[in-house]
Amino acid sequence: MLSADITRYVELHRAVGFKFHTQHQLLSSFAAFAAAHGDEFVRIERVLDWASRSSAPPQRRRRMLEVRRFALAMRAEDARYEVPAADALGRASYRRRIAHIYTPDEITRLTRATAELGPTGSFRPLMYATLFGLLAATGLRISEALAMRLEDVTEDGLIIRQTKFHKSRLVPVHPTTQQALDIYRNVREQLPTPDDALFVSLWGKRLAYVTVDAIFLRLARSIGLRGEPGQRGARMHDLRHTFAVRSLEQCGHDDKAVARHLAALSTYLGHVHATSTYWYLQATPSLMKQIANAGEALYQGDAP
Repeated sequence: MLSADITRYVELHRAVGFKFHTQHQLLSSFAAFAAAHGDEFVRIERVLDWASRSSAPPQRRRRMLEVRRFALAMRAEDARYEVPAADALGRASYRRRIAHIYTPDEITRLTRATAELGPTGSFRPLMYATLFGLLAATGLRISEALAMRLEDVTEDGLIIRQTKFHKSRLVPVHPTTQQALDIYRNVREQLPTPDDALFVSLWGKRLAYVTVDAIFLRLARSIGLRGEPGQRGARMHDLRHTFAVRSLEQCGHDDKAVARHLAALSTYLGHVHATSTYWYLQATPSLMKQIANAGEALYQGDAP
């Protein structure tokens, strides 16, 4: 009964576009635990017992909340499902991490640092320079860039296929970005590999995220963007934040121009709602100056 309901619950979420991999794993783990105790429905006592077996408090709370969401959905059709309180294992103490907004010089130093990558004479320096440059120039998610195929680089832009919520989109790029991609693709097409991925390893296989992240951390530390292992610093994902912020700095400064820009930026980044785009925006000296000027104009009665 419980496993069948979980299957229906997971299939429903996947049908509307959610990948639901981690959620499925957690719910399947709970179902096995509950079944071992003879449960056919969610029981609060069993949820807390299962969730508390994780060693880390945040993970315990996540496990409990995942089952709680499932129980809420199932209780709508079967009152025998029990729903634990949202704060049964404490409240979250989440604080948003402030993104590092790269300067143009930092991006240049990052891409140039790839020249130190070996083996000597390999295409790795060009490949990583192109990858990091692409992230900076387009704000793509790293997962989107790594999923691209050779044929996805077109004269009209980049074809980003089946990302979040099974959406595909065309991403126009600046002529300089297109030129850099063309140079890289000419080299990439000479590699003797059957894999059609745009970015591949020395062995001709599609690059894995963990590999790219390790290279990024290594390069970022070498140029002073990060400290020693375990210390916080600039992240690869912050290139996406930087793209969003810098593009807002460059748009027109009247209300209508900003509104149009945010709508376009949201589409360009592949967001379903503009509220998701707001998450990537934060104050910079340039934006604060624009806000101050607008406030002064409003105070003096000169605002349009």
